[in-house]
Amino acid sequence: MTDLNAIGIAARAASRQLATLTTARKNDALRAIADELEARGGAALEANTHDIADARAAGQSAAILDRLLLDERRLAALAADTRRVAGLPDPVGEELESRLLPNGIRLVRRRTPIGVIGVIYEARPNVTIDIATLCLKTGNAAILRGGRETLRTNLALVDVIQAALTRCGLPPAAVQAIADPDRALVTELLRLDRYVDMIIPRGGAALHRLCRQESRIPVITGGLGICHIYVDESADLARAVDIIENAKVQRPSVCNALDTLLVHPAVAARLLPAVARRLAGHGVELRAAENALPFLSEAEAGGARVVPAGPDDFDTEWMALILGVKLVGGLDEAIDHIQAHSTEHTDVILTNDLGHATRFVNEVTSSAVFVNASTRFNDGGQFGLGAEVAVSTQKLHARGPMGLEALTTYKWIGYGSGQVRE
Repeated sequence: MTDLNAIGIAARAASRQLATLTTARKNDALRAIADELEARGGAALEANTHDIADARAAGQSAAILDRLLLDERRLAALAADTRRVAGLPDPVGEELESRLLPNGIRLVRRRTPIGVIGVIYEARPNVTIDIATLCLKTGNAAILRGGRETLRTNLALVDVIQAALTRCGLPPAAVQAIADPDRALVTELLRLDRYVDMIIPRGGAALHRLCRQESRIPVITGGLGICHIYVDESADLARAVDIIENAKVQRPSVCNALDTLLVHPAVAARLLPAVARRLAGHGVELRAAENALPFLSEAEAGGARVVPAGPDDFDTEWMALILGVKLVGGLDEAIDHIQAHSTEHTDVILTNDLGHATRFVNEVTSSAVFVNASTRFNDGGQFGLGAEVAVSTQKLHARGPMGLEALTTYKWIGYGSGQVRE
């Protein structure tokens, strides 16, 4: 039986040790993890074959299977990402500000680790390495609760991490995984406020709702992405097709993939058939609003799959080869639609009108807003942050891809010379 209390005690003790490590020792541990991934990663690959087989037998979609997959190429990428995190500047100990008070006390605000981070996530096994490396770099301990669909893979990866930590003389409890897939343990973790300082859920809407409702610990919500592209009447349509294709099909199973395409009526007759033809080659199904259907009939006759949109289709994160399509009367209607249906993850305008771009950037409240670029760029690696723990869509503490700085807090330090308050 899993004893979460014991896991929490061990994590808290490990976090105190991690908080005082030099940057050099933390980087040595990260490089050791990368070395172990390359030397002993075969066990994780073998474990993943069993996870994939079970998922396939359970009838999981191709998109979900892609999220679950860990192969040699992805394993090598994880090792490379770990070394990149080792090469990033260490934010812990950074002085954010310093001032001399009138009474002679020098006051400093300094970055410090948060402590113990609990992360609840589904599917992608790379999250195990991303979380562990970022937490270790920032001096935080991590308690991981991955999805049952990759349980074997996650446990094998944590074994690799703990072996590297032991080799470096660091506590293996710095990164722990909950090995029991019992869902009741998720609620128990959410109430472990005596030892856990922050919860980060990475998964669907139901997981985020559970964490907000049940947690006694501060929760950073994010990762749920209903992402939009609005094609303005002034957009470069050839480039627009390329961007839409990339945003939808480059990796459709991730949170920054495109879900809804909004189109100005002035360009619909030229753009939509071209988009439909391009996406048909990738097997994308278009869920079209009634006002978009007439512009897709020719493409449908040519083999594109077009389905009338249902009442919930514009509130759905597809994570599959499906794209919602709708005509909007202009910039105002596009912004209104996004604000009504967005999860504030990633939204894009394609335009050559500087005024429209400026309004879109200023008025759309998502964590990342792009002009003339793919939604797929909302990513810690693409932003130069290294790996990411999550993409936060809330407005407090951290927003957008959560890299190293998002896993720190700060303390005030006062250096006096005998002052007393009068």
